[in-house]
Amino acid sequence: MPHDHLTIAPSILYFGTPVALLSTENEDASFNLAPMSSAWALGQVIVLGLGTDSQTAHNLAARPDLVINLPDPAQWAAVERLAPLTGREPVPARKRDTFRFEAAKFEAAGLRSEPSDVVRPPRVAECPIQIEARAARVQPDATGAFQMIEAHVVRVHADPRIVVPGTQHIDPAAWSPLIYNFRHYFRLGRELGHTFRSETVSGRVSARGA
Repeated sequence: MPHDHLTIAPSILYFGTPVALLSTENEDASFNLAPMSSAWALGQVIVLGLGTDSQTAHNLAARPDLVINLPDPAQWAAVERLAPLTGREPVPARKRDTFRFEAAKFEAAGLRSEPSDVVRPPRVAECPIQIEARAARVQPDATGAFQMIEAHVVRVHADPRIVVPGTQHIDPAAWSPLIYNFRHYFRLGRELGHTFRSETVSGRVSARGA
């Protein structure tokens, strides 16, 4: 028997979304690294939502190259080390009570950078999936508090251990993103099934195709 629903007003709506680490280029040609969890993909475009006063949004408005690095669940502590840091100096007024400036973000997180193939910002070496992209459109959201970035993917790198051998497919049985669920970190649970359009069934490429 269904329960009656409560009417609530949660302060955030991160209802289970993957974490990404965005590497972008600063004005002085150094690089910023920032965690975020408001992203979704549409074909070869990834839409990102960033605070208007963030260094990442500031960078992408002027220099469109970026890398969308996807950590696995074991890397949650490195992500959290970045969480209270900002690459903006001076620290924006809204962030001063909870954030501090840090220029060396890779070092602060304990992560290594490696060169990208097509874009200027580096990839995060430890991340199993690294997506080189360029921001094609940067515009404010309906509230003015966030920037909506449409980033076109130009190259994807994947750890071979999560790729179905002999294909271009990520093996969903081998890959789990780091999930940000109402400000707590999680991993995926066991597989429940697959959509009729899946090209990877039980780690093998379906003969049916898309």
